[in-house]
Amino acid sequence: MGNNTEFVGTIKDIRRFPVKSILGESLSSISIDKRGLFGDRLWAIKDMNGKFGSGKTTRRFQQMDGLFKYKARYEGTAPILTMPDGTEYRGDDVAVNETLTKLLGFPVTLTREESISHFDEGPISIITTSSLRILSQELGEPVDPRRFRANFLIDTELTGSLEKDWVDRLIKVGPNVILKVVAPLERCVMVNNSQEELNQDNRVLRNLVNNHDASFGVWAKVEVSGKVNDGDKVFLE
Repeated sequence: MGNNTEFVGTIKDIRRFPVKSILGESLSSISIDKRGLFGDRLWAIKDMNGKFGSGKTTRRFQQMDGLFKYKARYEGTAPILTMPDGTEYRGDDVAVNETLTKLLGFPVTLTREESISHFDEGPISIITTSSLRILSQELGEPVDPRRFRANFLIDTELTGSLEKDWVDRLIKVGPNVILKVVAPLERCVMVNNSQEELNQDNRVLRNLVNNHDASFGVWAKVEVSGKVNDGDKVFLE
């Protein structure tokens, strides 16, 4: 990275989402390769038309209501899904498809990624506490970072919407990992949705549309693989 680096902050939270569009897990460390965080959004809930469950409907995705009532974590390489009533199913158990089908009300299968990526935009999503402070100020109350389902939350004492200035630049995370920031992250209604103890809040997306071009945070691709730990320092080249 050379000597011309700027310290921006530290990794405060690492989040991985084994199944696209449902709740995931908070980790203290994670391995990263070209695809992104190991196992992140590697699985998705697929309907009979071959579309993947999401908070919005597009050419590839199908809006499925209530997905934030489900949660996933890994045990080894198998995702473990927690249903709204707390029951757990292994992702490689056929019963998970029967249960999801029954609860969602139409036929679905839990499917591992094949040739087409499950990512909306790119492999790694990043937000900063600086941008969160701006948004919290605009809404008049603290905004919970979980709404944005970012892989990395960077804690920083710098001010402003930092991430937007990082587009097309490299950031180094910890001793090895180097990411190239590609673009701001476009946001959809999912940022409003209730999850766990967070209530539905339609002001979040409205504010992003009105004040931030409907974007929040950035996505990045992986230039150099490695491991990222909670508390790792982040430098901008």
